This record gives sequence, structure tokens and C-alpha cells, in this order.
Amino acid sequence: MSTPDFSDVAAAAAVPSELEFPFSSLEYRQHQMFPRLSAAEIQSLRRFARPMSFKVGELIFETGRVALGLFVLLHGRVRIESRDSFGRATLVTEHDDGHFMAEMAQLSGKPALIDGIALTEVETLVVEPERLRALIVADAQLGEHIMRALILRRLGLIEQGLGPIIVGNGDDARLVRLQGFLRRNAYPAMVIDARSDPDAITLLGGMTTGPGDFPLVFCPNGSVLRAPDEAQLASCLGLVPTFEPSHVYDVAIVGAGPAGLAASVYAATEGLSVAVFDQRAPGGQAGASSRIENYLGFPTGISGQALAARAFQQALKFGAHLAIPGKVLCVERQDDLFVLSLFDGQRISARTVVVASGAAYRKPSVPGFDNFEGRGTYYWASTIEAKLVKGQDIVLMGGGNSAGQAVVFLANFARSIRVLIRGADLGSSMSRYLIDRIGSLPNVTLCTRCVLQGLDGDEAGLTQLRIRREDEQRGETIDETIETRHLFLFIGADPKTDWLGASGVELDNRGFVVTGFARSEQHGLAPEAGARFPLETSVPGMFAVGDVRSESAKRVAAAVGDGAAVVSQIHAYLSRREREDIHADLPVFSQ
Repeated sequence: MSTPDFSDVAAAAAVPSELEFPFSSLEYRQHQMFPRLSAAEIQSLRRFARPMSFKVGELIFETGRVALGLFVLLHGRVRIESRDSFGRATLVTEHDDGHFMAEMAQLSGKPALIDGIALTEVETLVVEPERLRALIVADAQLGEHIMRALILRRLGLIEQGLGPIIVGNGDDARLVRLQGFLRRNAYPAMVIDARSDPDAITLLGGMTTGPGDFPLVFCPNGSVLRAPDEAQLASCLGLVPTFEPSHVYDVAIVGAGPAGLAASVYAATEGLSVAVFDQRAPGGQAGASSRIENYLGFPTGISGQALAARAFQQALKFGAHLAIPGKVLCVERQDDLFVLSLFDGQRISARTVVVASGAAYRKPSVPGFDNFEGRGTYYWASTIEAKLVKGQDIVLMGGGNSAGQAVVFLANFARSIRVLIRGADLGSSMSRYLIDRIGSLPNVTLCTRCVLQGLDGDEAGLTQLRIRREDEQRGETIDETIETRHLFLFIGADPKTDWLGASGVELDNRGFVVTGFARSEQHGLAPEAGARFPLETSVPGMFAVGDVRSESAKRVAAAVGDGAAVVSQIHAYLSRREREDIHADLPVFSQ
């Protein structure tokens, strides 16, 4: 079975910005965005659909409400338009015979972002989300046309800024955080500056607001959120799924970085029922990489977010249930099942669990750092941050590949970048191609043997850094102050295993999850005596993959390899459990 190639489409859907795409290519791809199905293609999908008719003026689907699925227009004409909080309607397109109506939300059963209004008497075929996923897998060629169109349509909505309206100050850390959250989840939005945009006055007319209310979010369903966090915004937009309490999944995967997404794709394609949870967005730490140039098969490089977007779409296509955002608070073993408790009170049952929660960004151990969290300090280098630092002097801490990729990207926007590292050079921690590229950038300065001592600021946020560096030529230590409003941090990460406390899983002395033979060796056992699969933890049926696993190679390709490899081990574990259950049920005869 072939998998459609969405090379430029997925990348664009993940990074929709004029900073990276100076002109839109969508106008040249209208035939792919709005293809007309042939009679043979319509006949092929009939077995997945049911007929449905609408009268003139009737809403086929409505902004903020879950649509029935993908609609194939047999006869009639339909207007597709968006509505915003001003009550304005914007024409997106009009469909007639042979066109189909849907975008990525309909593949996953999420609320619609646009309205579909019947302009004439309309006859359609409706393909519900579960049947739509089955259709895309069953008919590879038709599935490719549909998937490409759904992705391009979502990109079009993002480029037009259709979706919720966020009102706030452009440099407000809370606004930047919400923008980043929506962007990494490929969700469209319009941002209005409360200080300068006349539309803000119209929206805020009659509302009583204070500084603590911003950013304000006007959701498509009519709700208004005041300074929401990411979970509240996701709930309002209908991004958080509701699970059937009685359903038992074959595997629950916690974490949607490269390892978790790989596991979800391979598990779903091999017939396992899969639930995937991540509290923020697809991609994990790899999603912060502006460009990965040494990943196999991408000679011109690919952004971490684009890579994650492809994997996310594949997992969705093959039927994995993705709860993003969906924070897992804890996991416990109850009889033969694992029970996961979610942040919203839901409880999910699964036969196996894959720990793919990765690592959390490490923070500098300096007094008062928490006062500047989100007020001039960043752990990502995306187009959103690039806009904030354009023409300014910035500082970046870190000497690994993620730091190098961020430097190369941000150098296109910042006036100058000062890179601080603890070591004497970058050679021991960064790939050669990145070192060479950074060395050729005229606006980048490397400061070696530097240690951050403190941060100072004002009401707006960070204003300067205090560092201490060793001057090898003089043989002395120098204290220095660097004026900057922006500090980017790529100084490593710590394993995210706090949610595993109730599971009893074994961790190493650094907090990473011990698996397989590593576990056997720690207990002085021969590998065959450990009776564990290579990626299985000390808790039978619980596996660990990617950066959270002890002794794993902290590379994207290695994480993907873990995610692919764990699926066969899950199959073997489930088969072994099934055999044990059969033997337990057999009668025992005595002589």
C-alpha cells in the first residue's frame, strides 16, 4: 500500500508564515485544493457513504459545530464561507457537482471552522470520519487526492487567518504562547493588537476589561475567553476529545514526539487500537528545530514541525485516536489493564502503555529566573519568535544541534546573536555542518566558557544578562553585562517522568526509564533471565521509547526507530498474554 507524498504540503501546513513563504503557492494549486471527482471515484466511495439532501438556505455544516463528515456534492451548489466575531462573512469558495466539502477537522471529527450553505436544492453523499479514514486507506489513489485537498484547505484557512480572534499586545508572553500553541497544532487564528488595531475597539466595545484579562480570545462558537491557558483554549475550540469509558485500547501512547508518533503510525497500520496523548503539540523537542538537515531522506532539510505534521496526519489517517492537548496525570495497573487519568477527569483503559513523554526543557539555575519565564525567555525558535526579535540584539544559550539550528534560523532576522556555551568550542556537541554554517554568519558571535549569573529587567520583561566568562589569553575571570530583551535557551532537557510515580516503573539515577537488557544488567542478571522485551520496562506491558528511555541515543532518527521497533514487541507481549490466559482457563485433571 502506498503512502501519499505530502512533502511540500505538510511542511507548509506546519509552518504557515510569510517569513518562510514570501509568496503563497496556493493560488497555483487550486486544482489540488478543490478537485472534481470523476464518476468512477464517486462510485468507489459510495460504499463508505450514505445519501443526504438539503433545502435552499440550509446549513450543511456550521462553524463551531462538529460536522457529520465529508460531503460529496452530487447535484446542486454550495457556498463555503467563514464567519468571524464581527459578524462578517468571507467567501472561501463555491462548490458544485462532483466537488467534496471537508477539511482536516472532518477527518478527526473536530468542530468545523467554516459554514457550508446550500444555494440550491442539494443532493450529497456523506462519509463520516471513521468511514472516511477507511476510504482513504482502502483506495490509495482517491485517498491521496482527498488527503492532499484536506491539508491544502487547512493551509488556506491558516493563511487567511480564519478561526478564533486573539486580542492582545503583540509582545505579551501569554499571547505569544497561545499563538505558538495554535501554530504547532496547525490551527488557524487571527491576532489583533489591542493597542493599535481599530478592529480591537469594535470587538471590545461594551466589554469591561482589565490588564489581567488579556489576551482575549473570541472563539468560533461565540465564547469569549479571558487570558486562557492552552487547555482552556483547546477545550473551547473542541480540540480535546471525549473517550468512551468502557473502551479498552490495545496501546496508549503518552507523548507525540518522533518516537510516540512513529509508534502510533506503525501500531495503527498493524491493526492495533491506539490512543495518543500529548499535553502540548505534535513534535516534542524535535518540533522546536527550525531545520533538520541530517535526517535520512531529506537532502534539503525539513523543519521539525513539518516532520511532526506529516507523522500526525499519517497517524490520523490510519485511525489512531489523538488527544492533543491531552495531559496524562498518572497511570496505574488495575488487574490486567492500565488505567490512565487525564487532566480533565477522564480515565482511559489500555492493555499496554508506551512511555514516549520525552524530556522537558532545562532552565538555568540562577536566582530570579522564574520572574522572566515567558517575559523575554524562549525555548523555541519559530516564525512567531522571529517576528519578535527582528532587527534586535539577542542571546542564545546552548551548544547542541537544536541550538545550532536555532542560530542559523534566527540569524536571518536578528541584528546580532551572541551564543553562550560553557565549553571551549562547539566541536564536542554540535554537528560539523552546523558549526561551519554558524562560522560563516557575520552577525553571530560565540562566547566560550560562559556561565549565566543572573537576569535583570523592568515591567516589560528582560533587559540584560549578567555572565561570567574565562578569558584564556589573560588567564582571568571576567564579569560582564549583556543588554538584550531576548534570551533563547537550548541547554538540554530532563526526562518527563513525574507522571509515572504511581506506576512503580524503574528509573535510573538520572530519572530516565530503564528498559530491557539495561534493566537485567542493573540487577546482575543475564539478559535471557530478565524475561523482558528490549523496550519493555520493569512493569510488564509498559514500554519506553525515545529520549525518555535510559541509554537511548538522543536523535530524531533513533527515536523513530524506537517507535517502529516497539510495535512488534507489543504484538509479542499481547500474544504471550493471550496464551497465558488460555492456559489458565484449561481444566486441570488429576490421576
